[in-house]
Amino acid sequence: MAISKFKARCLAIIERVRKTGEPLLITRRGEPVAQILPPPLPEPSQESAFGCMKGTARELGDILEPLPIEDWEVLR
Repeated sequence: MAISKFKARCLAIIERVRKTGEPLLITRRGEPVAQILPPPLPEPSQESAFGCMKGTARELGDILEPLPIEDWEVLR
């Protein structure tokens, strides 16, 4: 595509490259001067919603076991 044509329709051309994924070569008097490339694809996330917090909690004791009476805040 000639540089003068690109200059006149720059934003629409960039959007077309983004949508189609096809690169575009810009020329001046038939000589390449620039290339418009689509953005790289985002890398897939290694973590899913399930298990993303793995390893961030600590087990302090049995959650079903009642607290000793001396640890009850209401009795203080």
